[in-house]
Amino acid sequence: MDFIENLKQRASKSKKRIVLPEGNEERNLRAADQILAEGFADIILLTSEEELKANVAKFGLKNIDKAIVIDPMKHAKKQAYIELLVKLREKKGMTVEKATVLVQDPLYLGALMIKAGDADGEVSGAIHATGDVLRPALQLIKTKPGISTVSGAFLMFNEKKEYGENGVMVFADCAVTPEPTAQQLAEIAVATGETARILGGFEPKIAMLSFSTKGSASHDVVDKVIEATKLAKELAPELQIDGELQADAAIVPTVGALKAPGSEIAGKANVLVFPNLEVGNIAYKLVQRLAGSEALGPILQGIACPVNDLSRGCSVSDIVKMVAITANQAIG
Repeated sequence: MDFIENLKQRASKSKKRIVLPEGNEERNLRAADQILAEGFADIILLTSEEELKANVAKFGLKNIDKAIVIDPMKHAKKQAYIELLVKLREKKGMTVEKATVLVQDPLYLGALMIKAGDADGEVSGAIHATGDVLRPALQLIKTKPGISTVSGAFLMFNEKKEYGENGVMVFADCAVTPEPTAQQLAEIAVATGETARILGGFEPKIAMLSFSTKGSASHDVVDKVIEATKLAKELAPELQIDGELQADAAIVPTVGALKAPGSEIAGKANVLVFPNLEVGNIAYKLVQRLAGSEALGPILQGIACPVNDLSRGCSVSDIVKMVAITANQAIG
């Protein structure tokens, strides 16, 4: 049973409610049809009954009748969501008039459903930009307690089983925060450790990466990683974490023993936290293309309830996988 099948099996025991705001889009509908057939999540589609009926006939869907269908323009809880939106954003100038318009936006409606406890997670982005997906999530759902930073992790699957956890590693941040402060970098490390536990199913061994290992180089950016490591240990004392480490010292046992003798992480890391987004994004793409690793993500971290963003070039399979991931994040 492969990694995604394991996630599906775990999700099927809890049947979390995952909302798909892009309920008229073909890939989302085909993915929903497959998920409902497999039965590992309950799907909430944001679309009208009329549009859905037409799309069912158009795409030959067989299982959509198992979905919960919410029409953004008219539904039983519309007024309650308007009131909730005003309450949440009143200090930011939200009025009933503005809220009445926004609750018809599927992305805002999806976030409101999660905030109200009517859905457990969301997957969107096949036809929306990342900023459009994240904005309502950050405004309404907000971040987890003790975390102020949203980040994006990738699960990396490598045929070389000697690296990471039997070939599986988690990379972050590769998608969201361009230049994290030491505090933000520490929060990213803690969030990525949680992702490794929940999705990877292994105990994280977190390396805070730099171009320096244990004082081999001196620079302000190295100092930031050292400070971030200290802060991460304070935020989550139970985590196994060390830094600053160069990439080879983090994942190659012989190099780790030479450059960082006595480190519990050096040479054994299965979670790599990059010093900024530029490095993280370049690194995961190079590993993906040159090493032939499979990259699954970005998996958004730090939001109080799971909201995940798709690439606009995503496939039906990508959406199915991301719903499985989101359902597992909701289980925790």
